[in-house]
Amino acid sequence: MSLPKVLFIGLGMMGRPMAIHIAKAGYPLIVSDMNEVTVADLCNEVGAFDLKSVETISDVEIVITMLPNSAIVRDVLVGKQRIAAQVKKGAVVIDMSSSEPLQTRELAAELEALSIGLLDAPVSGGVKRAVSGTLAIMVGGTAELAAQYDPLLTKMGKTTHVGPVGAGHAIKALNNYVSAAGLLAAVEALHVGEKFGLDPAVMTDVLNSASGSNNATLNKVHQFMLSGTYASGFALQLMVKDLKIAVALAEQMGEDMKLGHECLDVWMDAAEESTARTDHTEMYRIVGHHG
Repeated sequence: MSLPKVLFIGLGMMGRPMAIHIAKAGYPLIVSDMNEVTVADLCNEVGAFDLKSVETISDVEIVITMLPNSAIVRDVLVGKQRIAAQVKKGAVVIDMSSSEPLQTRELAAELEALSIGLLDAPVSGGVKRAVSGTLAIMVGGTAELAAQYDPLLTKMGKTTHVGPVGAGHAIKALNNYVSAAGLLAAVEALHVGEKFGLDPAVMTDVLNSASGSNNATLNKVHQFMLSGTYASGFALQLMVKDLKIAVALAEQMGEDMKLGHECLDVWMDAAEESTARTDHTEMYRIVGHHG
């Protein structure tokens, strides 16, 4: 039995290795990205086809989007590019971008009118885990649809079905809020400790053996901050985008996310000081500079 044809749209730092895993698993693959060099390189590497080179996508059964935001996802699928109207009836869109949950629900309704299903399946883990195929994938949509496409998604990481359409995007934004707040707390504590005379490396080891342990202390501080590499593969601006989604979702749900607003303000200030591609772990240097 042949595997369904996949159209993968968005070959950025995360999308490219994810698409490679799909191709290596044997799925016929068509790819699209604004960077034509990236497209050409990937096609040469894994035998995929450039969307611009194919005459029709009427046999495409799965469309995966890994794009910057909800507006672009919608434009690609049902806006100017009208991808959803060109693929096979009964196909599914799997939006793996960090999109806005309520807009995802609206998109699902538009796609349903075209006989297209929707799963939102954002990821966590950064470039390293995208390359290794061990991403955490948060899947929103019907249980039946999630189960049907789990064999494909598990080629890129470990899946968890988290609820109906939009739930994946909601939990991704809230997860990154918790991560961002924890990282900020760790950085501030390390700078205070350093000024008192504590060794940040020793302090991090103590935090990791005590109740202050979090993702930042375990996986960021030694590896990317104190080493000075700042290369975890997730830009400050991307974290700001996810924080904005989380805070907006709280407001839409009638919740006052006080700490969320404070956290977002700090991250936005840091992002404004840095260049567009600065890694989010450089928050350590930026906070230290202000201190």
